[in-house]
Amino acid sequence: QVRLVESGGGLVQAGGSLRLSCATSGRTFSSYTMGWFRQAPGKEREFVAAISWTGSGTFYVDSVKGRFTISRDNAKNMVYLQMNSLKPEDTALYYCAVAKAPRAYSVAEAAFGSWGQGTQVTVSS
Repeated sequence: QVRLVESGGGLVQAGGSLRLSCATSGRTFSSYTMGWFRQAPGKEREFVAAISWTGSGTFYVDSVKGRFTISRDNAKNMVYLQMNSLKPEDTALYYCAVAKAPRAYSVAEAAFGSWGQGTQVTVSS
């Protein structure tokens, strides 16, 4: 059974940094694209970042480019999201997700099949 567990969220002041982690189990994740999504109160879930199975390809939503960095450690089955220069509008529940198909690189939400429970990020102004 696929399992994703996020951690690292918290309360931070604007301009601060957080590093989110996603521990994966139940599958050989080294063959799958991984992604981070977020959902703010009253809003739909949105894509944040994705990384290809080898780690050579990354993609970000425009609003986080230059501030967030997605990475992965396939040996440890971990995915990370380093978030710098945080803004109040980054406040959301952040989810880790794994693609449905191996060796497929897509940032569409429909391409992701398993999700974690989320970790809350709150940025105060």
